[in-house]
Amino acid sequence: MSRLFSTAVAVAGLTGGYATSRATGNRPLGGAVTALAGAGAFSIWRKDAGTGRALALTALYVAALGGSHPLAKNMGPWTAVNTVTAGVAVASLVLGGRGK
Repeated sequence: MSRLFSTAVAVAGLTGGYATSRATGNRPLGGAVTALAGAGAFSIWRKDAGTGRALALTALYVAALGGSHPLAKNMGPWTAVNTVTAGVAVASLVLGGRGK
């Protein structure tokens, strides 16, 4: 169940951060939403999957945020955000818990 929760937190951070920036015109506020959700997801990933996987997933989360910007120029902002968010979600579902 926590894989789903950590995935939901990560998805909410990436999409919610962009939505906040767009709705308010305040990029730092959107960045704060993204950062807080990323920290929350890291905490859950660390507890459920260990520090190594949590660091890897957080690095992917940050890379997805950065990668969405150049992608937006080619495919549009929401499509870019949704594309990178889907990648983070799949990785979180696969790696976000201990293998049994």
